[in-house]
Amino acid sequence: MGYSFLDLAKEVLEHENIPLSVEEMWEAAGRYGLLEKLSSSGKTPIRTLSARIYVDIKNNQDTIFEQVSKRPAKFFLKGQTAGLQEYEDRQERAGKKLKFAERDLHILLSSFVNSDEHFKCSTKTIYHEVSKREKSGKNKWLHPDLVGVHFPFESYTPNTLKLFDILKVNPYKLYSFEMKINVNLANLREYYFQAVSNSSWAHEGYLVALHITENPELMDEMRRLNNAFGIGSNPVGCGAFHAK
Repeated sequence: MGYSFLDLAKEVLEHENIPLSVEEMWEAAGRYGLLEKLSSSGKTPIRTLSARIYVDIKNNQDTIFEQVSKRPAKFFLKGQTAGLQEYEDRQERAGKKLKFAERDLHILLSSFVNSDEHFKCSTKTIYHEVSKREKSGKNKWLHPDLVGVHFPFESYTPNTLKLFDILKVNPYKLYSFEMKINVNLANLREYYFQAVSNSSWAHEGYLVALHITENPELMDEMRRLNNAFGIGSNPVGCGAFHAK
């Protein structure tokens, strides 16, 4: 019998000795040179790896795997208590270290869009909780986290400005940004349609996150939603945004 996806998962987890997501397993397998051992990887090997592990856990009473977390989904080998304890300690330390709110990220996004060639815009945080338009709790579906505006006047000649004035055309561009800390498959639709709801007035709208889970299924869903509704999404700091 050839080298299987389950063999790969087992060998990677033994090497790493901490719980891993299927994406992390696949990346580690590449580092260890294990991918070449697979008899077949298919077009979506990471999804295949995930499916094989889930099926083995569900249907095999003697499975060596266990799922130790759901969001993100991470797996480990049964009985490896030392590695699991190390992972839990690391998660606890990371949680204490990274305690911050979404608004703490606004200055990072503002700095990026102000200097980026596509945007070159100035931004302002919107405090939706003090809005008088709706009851508390619903305002987040009415107002984005940040609004941005780009005034291109400095690159226009006086004659162009006069023409805009005669035609009553406003050459500025308005942006809407919905800010999140993490985006994954579990919360993507809620966050995405919140961004859609908040950006109907803008020329371009974006769902922005500090962390976007590196999951092929998530990336496919983002592209599908972008093609259907036009809201762009990307991690803070990346230069490639999908325009509305």
